Amino acid sequence: METHGSLRHLPLEEEHRRQGARMQPFAGWLMPFQYQGILEEHRAVRTRSGVFDVSHMGRFFITGPDAAAFLRSVLTYNVARLETGGAHYALLCNEAGGILDDVFLYRQGEQRYMLVVNAARAAQDLRWLQDHLPPGADVRLEDRTDRTVMLALQGPGAAHHVSALLSPAIPARLPARALTEIELYGYKAVVARTGYTGEDGFEFVCAPQAGHAFWDRLMQLGVQPCGLGARDSLRLEAALPLYGNDIDETVNPYEAGLGWTVDLEDGAPFVGREALARAKAEGPRRRLACLRGPGGRAAVPRHGYPILHNGRPVGTVTSGGYSPTLDTVIAMGYVPPELAAPGTELAVDVRGRPLAMTVVKRPFYRAGRPG
Repeated sequence: METHGSLRHLPLEEEHRRQGARMQPFAGWLMPFQYQGILEEHRAVRTRSGVFDVSHMGRFFITGPDAAAFLRSVLTYNVARLETGGAHYALLCNEAGGILDDVFLYRQGEQRYMLVVNAARAAQDLRWLQDHLPPGADVRLEDRTDRTVMLALQGPGAAHHVSALLSPAIPARLPARALTEIELYGYKAVVARTGYTGEDGFEFVCAPQAGHAFWDRLMQLGVQPCGLGARDSLRLEAALPLYGNDIDETVNPYEAGLGWTVDLEDGAPFVGREALARAKAEGPRRRLACLRGPGGRAAVPRHGYPILHNGRPVGTVTSGGYSPTLDTVIAMGYVPPELAAPGTELAVDVRGRPLAMTVVKRPFYRAGRPG
């Protein structure tokens, strides 16, 4: 990783430029936004396979005899339930129960964990975790973002490419949300069956040298390089939240439909536990709803647009756009609980004109079939 001015640069930046990437700033990084085009990249992931460079995501490694206890004290998820070789989505919350970040936790060994955090929150998350390290605890927290790359190979053809380039044993032994450690072109690497697209896929964390070699091999196989534009449209179809849009410190997990990430059963203390217990008991005052519009994309709902019920504002779009898979516009936004039921007729104010939309079941799209 290199830093020039205020932007951080990906180790594979020249690889992206050779593929014709259009680069733009994102979360403090210079990132590929698109290559051949968002629609082409989106459809490649839904029908074949595509690869994303997601090295901007923060990668923290937590090790030591007290690693599990420390992670339980800061995560909503009960780390004791995670077996070696497993991965799980979780949240960091503040004392009021607001979401500081949504993260993915990977258990590499008895006392070894990897925590992947959002790029826009990485610096804050690291300071927050350091501030919550118990005095005298035998645990080490190490930021390896600058020393590694992270590549996401996604799509129905991802397992075939992993088998062809590496070994058929990898997809054979890795179910969803599982990981293993392999040797990748002479370097140690973590490979997990995880992703942010709603498709099958694998994410690799490895040394930059191995990342260069793996990227080159994928390009030789004709795998589509994909940028942030397609990543956003894919995750929206899968109704996966984007931090800063759909979730933030003003939102609690139950409002966002993420109550399943909160484990209150073991009684263990963690930051925000009391507030979250109250929030669960009281029930959400608003809910994140999925809205589907008419076919085509003559009018597109965007972040910040008002959501209307009988002409009256009742919420705001948090994420919205055109769905290439469904050929319609879709959006997410918070509305009163009584208006979040599937089948409810709402509208979005698109530059002064109401666009009729209907609440639908989450997600909009599930791998293999539209939602």
